[in-house]
Amino acid sequence: MNAAAKLTSLPLFPLNTVVFPGGRMPLRIFEQRYIDMVKQAIADDSPFGICAIREGQETGTPAVPYSIGTRVRITDWDMPETGILHIDTQADTRFVIRHTQVEPSGLLIGTIDEVSAEPASAIPHELELAVEILRHIISEYGHAHFPAPHAIDDAVWVSYRLSEVLPLKLSVKQNLLEMNDSVTRMRILTEFLKRQIN
Repeated sequence: MNAAAKLTSLPLFPLNTVVFPGGRMPLRIFEQRYIDMVKQAIADDSPFGICAIREGQETGTPAVPYSIGTRVRITDWDMPETGILHIDTQADTRFVIRHTQVEPSGLLIGTIDEVSAEPASAIPHELELAVEILRHIISEYGHAHFPAPHAIDDAVWVSYRLSEVLPLKLSVKQNLLEMNDSVTRMRILTEFLKRQIN
């Protein structure tokens, strides 16, 4: 199968945040284009894509997203008041945007190619500091923020979860998302943690 045959269409939600595979992201939806998108996703049990904003704002004119984002599915939703939707999402795979078009509603639709999931990888002994800090964060914030199963011995899972919670710049988080080497991602995060401790 050639690459073009694998391309699929995905509604995109550009945000000032990066979502990592396996993570959870609660969202508050109030713009009509995204309310319609979410209602469709709930009705069809279909995914949409979250990508960090490279240029522009979350509201108003469609923002320009980074080319790599993460596909998410809605796991729960509520409408506490008319015109505002609260949803919980679970992230699965990364994707590359090959082309975008803007619908009349202002919704961005991406023609995307999925990025293969990183294979599980052992954590080198010298990077155990990152594991210990993540263990502490999980015990502090509870399992609701870190749904089971916990793959605390997998460099992919540990590096994704740390990338989510550490106070890193958006551009740094985006670089971490785009990496396909979980051990390198762990090394970068460990260096960041050491600087915070010292």
